[in-house]
Amino acid sequence: MNILDKIVADKSVEVKLRKQLIPISQLEQSVLFNRETISLAKKLKNSTTGIIAEHKRRSPSKSVINQNLNVFDVAKGYEKAGVCGMSVLTDAKYFGGSLDDLLTARASCNLPLLRKEFIIEEYQIIEAKAYGADVILLIAAILTKEEVKTFSRLAKSLNLDVLLEVHNEEELQKSIMTSLDMLGVNNRNLKTFEVSLDTSKKLSQLIPNDFVKVSESGISNIETIKELQPYGYKGFLIGENFMKTENAGKSAEEFINKLKE
Repeated sequence: MNILDKIVADKSVEVKLRKQLIPISQLEQSVLFNRETISLAKKLKNSTTGIIAEHKRRSPSKSVINQNLNVFDVAKGYEKAGVCGMSVLTDAKYFGGSLDDLLTARASCNLPLLRKEFIIEEYQIIEAKAYGADVILLIAAILTKEEVKTFSRLAKSLNLDVLLEVHNEEELQKSIMTSLDMLGVNNRNLKTFEVSLDTSKKLSQLIPNDFVKVSESGISNIETIKELQPYGYKGFLIGENFMKTENAGKSAEEFINKLKE
């Protein structure tokens, strides 16, 4: 059983328990449920930098990244830095995140917020909307084509952007559909955790131009972004690079300023 299988097995139990406690009807009564969302895809299209900065305390590949930062400081810092969007991990067991982090980020900034989560049920999409997300992540490796279709259509009906993450050509071919806004290529092999930019380069030619191309994982310097931009990438998800510093917002700001040079 690889790490992804373990995460999904745990997630399945977790979602089942939460559903018993908080019904969908209650989520739909959230004050944030009818808020007008901000499109990350549009922001990326119009940006020359395209940084999506992440809030992540730890991960299975790196264990602890940073347990000391406040979500509200990070969110405000990222907004000041001029990032296009913020990704908030809401998985507790493996990444040290929570839905409260999403809520706190929403209260602290006006950035498009991505709920970074292992979505395996429609319930989690409604939850994302209720907690202030603008974008959801769907991971092709853990979903069938039918699930990608159902989940992305539900997200669109809630005015949420959809970022679909793929790791290889097979996942890409099974998942391309009109209800997606962005296609993210994860350069990290989720089974071995090895990172290779060749994944982004190779798959870029197979992604139709109707979708905003996003590169994820292993992006830690300006050179990498400059290397990927000619392949049509408009978005770059940066996880631990900013979070491992004492001031995530400041390091994002310095990074973006350098990128603009």
